[in-house]
Amino acid sequence: MSDRTTCLLNPGKIGDLTLPNRVVMAPLTRSRAGQTRMPNALMREYYTQRASAGLIISEATVVSQQANGWLHTPGIYSDAQANAWKSIVDAVRTSGGRMFLQLWHCGRASHSSFQPDGQLPVAPSPIKIESDEIHTPNGKQPHEVPRGLETEEIPQIVENYRLAAQRAKGAGFDGIEIHSANGYLLDTFLQSKTNQRSDRYGGSLENRSRFLKETVEAVSTVFPADRIGVRLSPNGVFNDMGSPDFRETFLYVAEQLDTYGLAYLHFLDGLAFGFHELGEPMTLAEFRQVFSGPLMGNCGYDRNAAEAAIEEGTADFIAFGRPYISNPDLVERFANDWPLNPPADQSVWYSFEKEGYTDFPFFKEES
Repeated sequence: MSDRTTCLLNPGKIGDLTLPNRVVMAPLTRSRAGQTRMPNALMREYYTQRASAGLIISEATVVSQQANGWLHTPGIYSDAQANAWKSIVDAVRTSGGRMFLQLWHCGRASHSSFQPDGQLPVAPSPIKIESDEIHTPNGKQPHEVPRGLETEEIPQIVENYRLAAQRAKGAGFDGIEIHSANGYLLDTFLQSKTNQRSDRYGGSLENRSRFLKETVEAVSTVFPADRIGVRLSPNGVFNDMGSPDFRETFLYVAEQLDTYGLAYLHFLDGLAFGFHELGEPMTLAEFRQVFSGPLMGNCGYDRNAAEAAIEEGTADFIAFGRPYISNPDLVERFANDWPLNPPADQSVWYSFEKEGYTDFPFFKEES
């Protein structure tokens, strides 16, 4: 152990759950579940290798068939999927870890080739993603104009989140994170750029945040609120996002979420994935003024930046993404001032195989 003083390696608390350190493994889509979207032994090895994290947040996991929008990602919409996840959670816990499941609906960031009966992907409003193409089962395709959800359809999607939370609890997860970031379904309801509805889910800040709040309330019937996190990305451009009223919107959303006593608010404050430049980027310090629970920073942090955020009190936890791809023993490397493995080449991020997934060396092996 290094004699360097560190806040990052001090214990932390999420509700009644004590974490041995404040290093969180960020949710990372790695596409190893195959066409069946079934968690498997390769995924179990990958997560168990990283069990020394204070908390592991699983890769984004779809709550229904309609929620699919990415090749080979896992689901939590069947009992078989939940049983397969249980094997992973049990192995992580046996290795001393703690794990939340991230619940996901891709919304308009999907394609008809993923959808039951080839239907269009769904969104708050029929506004398509203008940037890039999407990888589909039929190769790269242009994004489609999504179908705007009917008001009466939304309660069933909320119920899908509740059922997913129920299966996650049965699988033994310590908690769940609601993915309301990066241009996926819940994020597009929050943002004025993508939500042009005139019903109770559109228009005012209260209406645009209603879907997310109803989802939080639904999953709170399964897990206590202090075992539920929410992820937001107010600065992001991923999936063609960025709204002129982003600051007003997300401060309002955070203030509303504060009333639930959540486990944490997971905030992508880093700009590593791009910034919409519609105003000064939002910071953890701003959210600290309106959210009294634990704050988790994410996106582009290195150890020094993470230490500074925790020491200053702007963050309680820092989630690391890319460093965890190539460093399964990231906590031990921080604790002992060991150098990190070279970053993984992006060509193996989604290789569907062991390569670039479970074959990165631990420091002692390397030595």
